[in-house]
Amino acid sequence: MRLIFKSPFPFKATVVPPQEPPCRWCCVVSSKTSNLTTTARAPVKWERLLDELGETREQTAPLSRLSQQWMEYHGINNWEGLLDPLDDVLRGEIIRYGSFVEAAYQSFNFDPSSPTYAACRYAKSTMLERSGVHGCGYEVTKQLHATSSIPLPRWIERMPRWMQVQSSWIGYVAVCNDKEEISRLGRRDIVIALRGTVTCLEWLENLRATLTHLSGDSLSPIEQDSEPMVEAGVLSLYTSGTNTCPSLQQLLREEVLKLLKLYGDEPLSLTITGHSLGASLAILAAYDIKTTIKHSPHLSVISFGGPRVGNRSFRHHLEQQGTKVLRIVNSDDLITKVPGFFVEDHDGVVQEENARVAQLTNWIQKRVKDSRWVYANIGHELRLSSRDSLKLNSIDVATCHDLQTYLDLVHGFVSSTCPFRAGARRMLKKATTTPSLK
Repeated sequence: MRLIFKSPFPFKATVVPPQEPPCRWCCVVSSKTSNLTTTARAPVKWERLLDELGETREQTAPLSRLSQQWMEYHGINNWEGLLDPLDDVLRGEIIRYGSFVEAAYQSFNFDPSSPTYAACRYAKSTMLERSGVHGCGYEVTKQLHATSSIPLPRWIERMPRWMQVQSSWIGYVAVCNDKEEISRLGRRDIVIALRGTVTCLEWLENLRATLTHLSGDSLSPIEQDSEPMVEAGVLSLYTSGTNTCPSLQQLLREEVLKLLKLYGDEPLSLTITGHSLGASLAILAAYDIKTTIKHSPHLSVISFGGPRVGNRSFRHHLEQQGTKVLRIVNSDDLITKVPGFFVEDHDGVVQEENARVAQLTNWIQKRVKDSRWVYANIGHELRLSSRDSLKLNSIDVATCHDLQTYLDLVHGFVSSTCPFRAGARRMLKKATTTPSLK
């Protein structure tokens, strides 16, 4: 099978809807205050937490907030004021998009003995329903595949088939076609959902962790400092294809252009979401789409447990494009801290990774940069921690990185000062209860 590796560069270059039933997707906490039965009144700083922690009332969200302000929830203002404390509507949207990624995992054939290993188990028309996403109002329009460019040795033919898979199903494109859901969202939404690493060659691509230039050209040292660079393995999976399987890049470009022709005359959003490897591919896909497609709709990325993917110049180009990235990070998840051991972060911000190398001599730092290991964190973070959750029985690498852990943490998170609802309830009880006198 002949591999085709194409570099993605250079790129060529309201009426308020009526209220309807609440979102069918997720649990959004209510905003009413529960009655206190204790003798002491809660301090003012706790009153907002009471708004977050109602358990007995029906969990709903003000429908007009999402339909009228969907661009704010889609990151037009960089989610300012929505992350800490976490806004209820944004919480629901994050979980909703996480459910799309979960559907990608549920639809993937993990059985290495199956002749259809690494393919999608379901047809497009039934995929979302059969993978557990019921009544979402979205319709799958395209199945997506990713291909590794790692050359296979001849002796691999004697190995099990699961070790030979070069192209595998990695996700899908879906569009909202339900009128009620379009009204609730305030626009028609296109979602691209991408799963994480599964196959043998995908794991090998993850090990190609040095940065590489998107243009693929030889550049001078001065040009290299300003040239966007991304992880080599991620770029390979995004741009590689075979004679029988187009690259993920080509599949996405063609599908997005087709959908824009169909729905370009109405309010439209494009949301790319992914977990782990899928989170890295989501950011690269967003960059590609904004660079190559003129008049693309408002585009945002919601990533779960994503590793670092590019350098500071790559981040700067994303920001200049207007691409909005919300990065959901578990502080206890090792994957979000790699690759790269020396990290460029936002100007003026010092992270713990930088502190570890602050004392390095200039010549060592230069060697680090020359070896293409200098990554930058991209996007705006919603930082969570497994240690704040009472639902987790253990805190190991696999559990902390699992998508379901992320969704549970988002569901329970309140704010950085009171991270989890269960803990908040205990603190509220202590703060609002006066000890009885005997």
